[in-house]
Amino acid sequence: MNELEQMYQQIILDAARERYGEGELDDPDGESFQVNPTCGDQVTYQVNVRDGKIADIAWTGHGCSISQASISMMSEIVEHTSLEDFGHLYETFRNMMNARGTEISEEDADLLEDASSLQGVSKFPMRIKCALLGWMALRDAANQAIE
Repeated sequence: MNELEQMYQQIILDAARERYGEGELDDPDGESFQVNPTCGDQVTYQVNVRDGKIADIAWTGHGCSISQASISMMSEIVEHTSLEDFGHLYETFRNMMNARGTEISEEDADLLEDASSLQGVSKFPMRIKCALLGWMALRDAANQAIE
């Protein structure tokens, strides 16, 4: 394993342990439960939206280090961003997962912050769903919040 892969692995393990945003909201505007049926990873994501921005986030769940790290990283990036900016982040992350391990642009890496460390996951189709789980849950919860 080269130094960059080791660094990325440590970032992922640290984020999985940190679990940024973990908890529950009292009365969320939107809530989504998502499960990866192939491995059993689960997340319930809650969100409050105010003036077109993600005001509050919270999640509970369990699963592999990739799913938990991805949820934690995403939560840190999206808190207090506009729904429009989240949409752009979601598409950028999804495109990275569809890239099958090819390098992403420096601009996309900067946009995704630590979540760009998950780009190597895209080489493993069975793990892509793990990385996308929280992103799909937040997108669904945010859509519920604005309906």
